[in-house]
Amino acid sequence: MSQPQRPQRPQRPQPALLAHDLVHTLGGRRVLDGVSLTASPGRRIGLIGENGVGKSTLLRLLAGPDEPDSGSVTRPPDLGFLRQEMPYEAEATITDVLDDALYEAREDLAELERLAERLARTAQDAPEYAAALDAYGLRLEQAQDREAWDAERRAALVLDGLGLAPFGHDRTLGSLSGGRRGRLALAALLIRRPAALLLDEPTNHLDDGAAAFIEEQVRGLPGAVVVASHDRAFLDAVCTDLIDLDPAVDGPVRYGGGYSAYLAEKRAERSRWERRWAEEQEELAALRVSAGTTAHRVAPDRGPRDNEKMGYGHRAGRVQSQISRRVRNAARRLAELERTRVAEPPKPLRFAGPALTAPAADDDAPLVRLDNVRVPGRLAPLSAKVSATDRLLITGVNGSGKSTLLSVLAGRLTPEGDARHRAALTVGLLTQDTAFDHPDRSVRDTYELALGTQRAEATPLNSLGLLHETDLAKPVSHLSVGQRRRLALALLIARPPQLLLLDEPTNHLSPRLCDELEEALAPGPDSDSGPGPGPGAIVLASHDRWLRKRWQGREIRLRPHGEGAGITSNSL
Repeated sequence: MSQPQRPQRPQRPQPALLAHDLVHTLGGRRVLDGVSLTASPGRRIGLIGENGVGKSTLLRLLAGPDEPDSGSVTRPPDLGFLRQEMPYEAEATITDVLDDALYEAREDLAELERLAERLARTAQDAPEYAAALDAYGLRLEQAQDREAWDAERRAALVLDGLGLAPFGHDRTLGSLSGGRRGRLALAALLIRRPAALLLDEPTNHLDDGAAAFIEEQVRGLPGAVVVASHDRAFLDAVCTDLIDLDPAVDGPVRYGGGYSAYLAEKRAERSRWERRWAEEQEELAALRVSAGTTAHRVAPDRGPRDNEKMGYGHRAGRVQSQISRRVRNAARRLAELERTRVAEPPKPLRFAGPALTAPAADDDAPLVRLDNVRVPGRLAPLSAKVSATDRLLITGVNGSGKSTLLSVLAGRLTPEGDARHRAALTVGLLTQDTAFDHPDRSVRDTYELALGTQRAEATPLNSLGLLHETDLAKPVSHLSVGQRRRLALALLIARPPQLLLLDEPTNHLSPRLCDELEEALAPGPDSDSGPGPGPGAIVLASHDRWLRKRWQGREIRLRPHGEGAGITSNSL
């Protein structure tokens, strides 16, 4: 059926997402304090900062599930929010999710068809024709905004891009892994193309291909996007702006550009803050000295000095008046400066500490040698060695055996083939799933009891910079996943092994701490592949695209079992 002709209208502007002066308290702690945000159509804003600064809280306030203590949010009526859990029962199917995602586009097209039929039956000079034509035009604009005609094709494209195409649409959500359910929730939002989109860690558990696909899709959205992410490569590829929620002189700061631009500006901003604070501390010290000294000189019971006696009575009044004025001026300026002084910049969390050096190796023999080792169904045949000063990165797609290889290197898993470890080798392994035997103990007690009093005093936990002082008295069970991993890492570093194995060490860490971790893991200046600061040899498995792109040491790239193993390196 031919559709009524209507003059072309410019595409309707997408509404902005606005937040003004948001304040929100959780458990007696003010998580957000006066945060404002404007997300205009076409802007893709990344939220970054340490764990616990309020990124997910801000997203929930913007989306509406939570209400702020004060402040206001103005949101588009069509807003999509990627939740941590899908709003479906386990018995729901992939078809149910897709039908919901396609409902609005299908409804637009069906309504256009109904309106077209109505217009075809209505005479153009009839009174109701103009109203029907106007309704048709409004619905047409809405369908164009949603790209409704392309929705079915887009659904197939998104499912394929996220690796969900092979699954039958009759599969129940309960039969899918948590990672695949997360992909399906993200797919539903990309199919819908809402006017504004809120995403919380959208690239978690995605391989390189799926992450690159998401970047392309998000860049193509016409509306506003606000995303909380630890994925530095994603932030760099997608974001037009970044908002850093970490403490700053004037509160959260918005930076133009992606992550690379943010890094440069953040360093400059931190330098300005430190310089401003240091200059003010110098002035405060000088004012305290000036006020104290002049106050002593103007003391009423101080008699004349020997060199003042001849003119003491003549000049006493004038001198005392001048000194009194200086005291008042210094005291006034001191009081004003102490009332308005700049807060001290918080000490950054650092992967660093006192001289933490692993026991030296006795000779040049490798710490671990693997000859044609394999784990059936988990790790393809592989030969490799780890030297005493190695910096080795293990990469590969999910399921290629990265964690399995670390377990073999740690001696926790016996493979087929020949695996030789140096006698009395000390090994530390940071696993992905961090658990403690006594989660009711405080962080400080856990650290001291694990290391012993002497070693804990020699290397205080707060000297490592991995946890804030305010977290040390908390029970371990009250820590976030990222904080528990930092505690586990601190225990490994405080008792430095000859071989440190790290499984996805940047998971659950803020982008800034990931940068500091990378710097600490980097090869030293006097060796092709090591050592940097800290333990002797370091082997890490990672899917972190930003880390892998900047890695300076050796690399082993694993292929899925059954395809053999490929090894590439820039410093063999």
